[in-house]
Amino acid sequence: MRVGERLQSSSAPRGGSSQSRGEYLREAMKSSRTPLPAALLAALTLCACAPKASLPPAASQPRSESLPARGYDAELSAYPYPFEVRYRRFEAQQQPLKMAYMDVAPAQPNGRTVLLLHGKNFSGAYWERTVRALSELGYRVLVPDQIGFGKSSKPKSFQFTFHALAAYTAQLLDELGVQQVAVVAHSMGGMLATRFALLYPERVERMSLVNPIGLEDWQRSVPYTPLDAVYKQEQASDRDKLRAYMRDSYFAGQWRDEYEPLLDMLAGLREGPDADLVAWVSALTADMVFTQPVVHDFPRLSVRTQLIIGTRDRTALGKAAVSKEVAATLGQYEELGKSAAKAIPNSELVELPGIGHLPQVEAFDAYLSALTKFLAP
Repeated sequence: MRVGERLQSSSAPRGGSSQSRGEYLREAMKSSRTPLPAALLAALTLCACAPKASLPPAASQPRSESLPARGYDAELSAYPYPFEVRYRRFEAQQQPLKMAYMDVAPAQPNGRTVLLLHGKNFSGAYWERTVRALSELGYRVLVPDQIGFGKSSKPKSFQFTFHALAAYTAQLLDELGVQQVAVVAHSMGGMLATRFALLYPERVERMSLVNPIGLEDWQRSVPYTPLDAVYKQEQASDRDKLRAYMRDSYFAGQWRDEYEPLLDMLAGLREGPDADLVAWVSALTADMVFTQPVVHDFPRLSVRTQLIIGTRDRTALGKAAVSKEVAATLGQYEELGKSAAKAIPNSELVELPGIGHLPQVEAFDAYLSALTKFLAP
């Protein structure tokens, strides 16, 4: 697919009925399975070690009907994930840490591994539908929660850098015997994926960035907010404020009941016993995102790269800190996708008109079609 090619897509799922345990969007799961090219099952051996977890069967209970009421601890102990969660335990920055991950084995392996990297306001669990689709095609799928996110450790005294998170991810691959991966990354995960590909290009077969943030350097337009001030903002966040942010930034001012499960994890952490710790760690990671741009490094990327861009997306850091006129220039993904594709060598752009920050939610069929074509050997 060439730069600038656009896919027409619908936010409504087609046909289908099967719902899976731990799903995030009731409506999104109601889609028929479209036959995919047999070429996608071709073997290309990228790792020697088989995963220990296997794909569980789909269940009839939707995620949103099976979650606890509200309030989760810092490591989401009561929050159900769709697949078995394992932990990599290690020491870094003079403290013990644990990194949660899901390692899902396909029924008929094709010898290839896909690494999924989550965004800042999410955890690995929201990749469920992508995991199931890729597993059916024979891919082993590895889904970590980065340190500071999801079920992983939330260290209070920690220097968060994309370099460090990339290193911990590489160490996880080492422990699992995975030599090379295809990377699929969303939102903040796109910034991490960029840094990972720059540090370990030999380990990245190809990379798909799904509405990544970091396609612009906000420091050029937005004043720096001190960490303590960001912490206070995070402490003031509640379910209603978080819903309003997601509604306006991700879904063009529209909110549907089926989006609530996307909100539940983030809001539940703010309503739980470790709310202050979660707010502090969120401030630390927000500072990382703001002060460590990757856009200037795009020309140095050497791996084959795909950009899947929902052009309605308006996600950007610091809009509240600037004038309305300046804010209106930020997060313009119709332009940001094109500029990123020009800057990244050996890249291709797939635009999804009318789709926002989460193509894997709003336009799963179009997103999956573009992704699987790109992943095919």
